[in-house]
Amino acid sequence: MSFKIAIIGAGSVGFTKKLFTDILCVPEFRDIEFALTDMSEHNLQMIKQILDTIVASNKLPTKVTATTNRREALTGARYVISCVRVGGLEAYADDIRIPLKYGIDQCVGDTICAGGILYGQRNIPVILDFCKDIREVAEPGAKFLNYANPMAMNTWAAIEYGKVDTVGLCHGVQHGAEQIAEVLGAKSVSELDYICSGINHQTWFVDLKLNGRKIGKDELVAAFEAHPVFSQQEKLRIDVLKRFGVYSTESNGHLSEYLPWYRKRPDEITKWIDMSDWIHGETGGYLRHSTETRNWFETEFPQFLASAEKPIDPAKRSNEHASHILEALETGRVYRGHFNLKNNGVITNLPSDAIIESPGFVDRFGINMVSGITIPEACAATCMASINVQRMSVHAAISGDIDLLKLAVLHDPLVGAVSTPEEVWQMVDEMVVAQARWLPQYADAVPAAKERLAKSTVKTREWAGAARRNVRSIDELRAEKAALKQAV
Repeated sequence: MSFKIAIIGAGSVGFTKKLFTDILCVPEFRDIEFALTDMSEHNLQMIKQILDTIVASNKLPTKVTATTNRREALTGARYVISCVRVGGLEAYADDIRIPLKYGIDQCVGDTICAGGILYGQRNIPVILDFCKDIREVAEPGAKFLNYANPMAMNTWAAIEYGKVDTVGLCHGVQHGAEQIAEVLGAKSVSELDYICSGINHQTWFVDLKLNGRKIGKDELVAAFEAHPVFSQQEKLRIDVLKRFGVYSTESNGHLSEYLPWYRKRPDEITKWIDMSDWIHGETGGYLRHSTETRNWFETEFPQFLASAEKPIDPAKRSNEHASHILEALETGRVYRGHFNLKNNGVITNLPSDAIIESPGFVDRFGINMVSGITIPEACAATCMASINVQRMSVHAAISGDIDLLKLAVLHDPLVGAVSTPEEVWQMVDEMVVAQARWLPQYADAVPAAKERLAKSTVKTREWAGAARRNVRSIDELRAEKAALKQAV
């Protein structure tokens, strides 16, 4: 087979390498072309060196090109994969820093909440540019695989306004299933059979079987509470499991941002999170992790390049959906996964226009979703709160309506539990002004926002958050990795 895959945001080096090696685990894909594109020439050349080394070491005919010209990369592409972060770590830092001034403590801030909504405002105009290029220069009928957050908003915009065949992809379901398999004592996650349905980052294991035996709430609660690690790291998820009756796919830190109950007071935050790793609820945890990862890669690039000389091992193919979807579409070998698409009745008690994450099967005829799923009422209510915020956020991003943007942020569950309307109005003004260079749709609104900020009487505070950690130096990271290696 010979076709072209374009990867936008290919400078996300580690993830691009994973996608690349996964796809080349499919024997039929040896002759394809990968076209890498990114705004950073520096990052682009680093990832190209790594991928070229993989191709050479494995004696493959695979072609790898790299360009900062996006349209050139997309020309003739059958598949386009996006893993972009518009505004980079600079804008992301504002997504965490500014809401903290108003008492809003986020762990990740990339899905909803104040940070996720502004992230969507930056991404959506760019997503629509991608879609325009796909329509104009990619192979007719090209499929757009979106890995970028905020997943639901980006996918919503691409389908509704970009008019491109789009699927959103995430790995939260797979990670949740791995946890469940471990606590239940399964030898492999393949012993589980499950239906997981909801919206991205709020997907629920609504039906769960181990080797054909149905697993109920009480057994699952007992298994998690008995686990020596997860009982501490996933306290909030376990509490939600007890109250809702089903387990959520999303990490302890992520889930805490989508619910109005666990992260609204500093003493509550520290009660429900775990500081053993950022993903369990640390204030700005993913920002710290991302910063350290970038610094580590920059410093240790020769080590990453040397590791690329190892042969590709199909047995180590990851459970990221992309390679499996491409394999199913191109070869007809059926793949079952969980995909983000417009609902259109797939989940009976969520709106038709929402982007849902639910089971589906892929073959040469496309992605075919399992329809007629009804999720528990409490799960639907929680999802609905986010869907309403997502819908307003998408419409605000398309229209450049700053008043609608403020209403979207006001209706966010965590923001509403912490901040007053006056605080929200000022916070959004401050965020839009700080990120104006990435928000072209709000250009006309920025001058008035600056005037309001100059006259504002709303008080703020400089607050690091309830559980903030400093970014570690390269030497500290080296020492920690060495200690872990010695312990093993």
